[in-house]
Amino acid sequence: MKPILLIEASPRSVRSLSRQASLQIVDRLRRRAPGLGVVARDLAAESLAPVDEAFAEAMHVPAKQQSEVQRRALAQSEGLIAELEGAGTLLIGTPMHNFTVPAVLKAWIDQVLRFERTFTRTPEGKRGLLADRPTYVVVATGGFITGERARQPDFLTPYLTAVLATLGIRTVEFLHLEPVARASDRESETRALVQSWLDTRLPLPADPRSALRARGS
Repeated sequence: MKPILLIEASPRSVRSLSRQASLQIVDRLRRRAPGLGVVARDLAAESLAPVDEAFAEAMHVPAKQQSEVQRRALAQSEGLIAELEGAGTLLIGTPMHNFTVPAVLKAWIDQVLRFERTFTRTPEGKRGLLADRPTYVVVATGGFITGERARQPDFLTPYLTAVLATLGIRTVEFLHLEPVARASDRESETRALVQSWLDTRLPLPADPRSALRARGS
């Protein structure tokens, strides 16, 4: 059973609502599949190196022709891609920063979205080289970005949808937590929203023992 890959991008620790909701999703997935493992990568706690000149040059060299220096330039990228390839489920928890993804999440994207490694070009457009898998994205925003109450643009949702599709990942569910700037004012509402989302998107299977008790009553 392939593990969950949990990507966290919030600079806040235990107070982060995207982190709290992500852990609830992990718990629900593990309750649905006991024994399911988790690989966690906290981008806020362990920042990634940005794309530099060495990376930009090495990424266009076929693997068999790369020098040792070029392989070192791509080592971080290869490790992150290996994590993604080894995951059966992808879970991303992130805040929205200035209408889109935080810089730490963009750095991860820049490392894993590589031409002729995780995607290629065809006459019909870009095609992902990774297998599709269930993917969940928790997005915490300071204002409303969906529905009739939306008062600010949302570049994050379509951007991540396009990025994941370019990798080959198209089975994506979003959970929008909005607004969370004054989380204490909306804590109970946010908890209810997350619980409703879990029960709708990831319902727990019926307990056979409960069914037996019900038939015997």
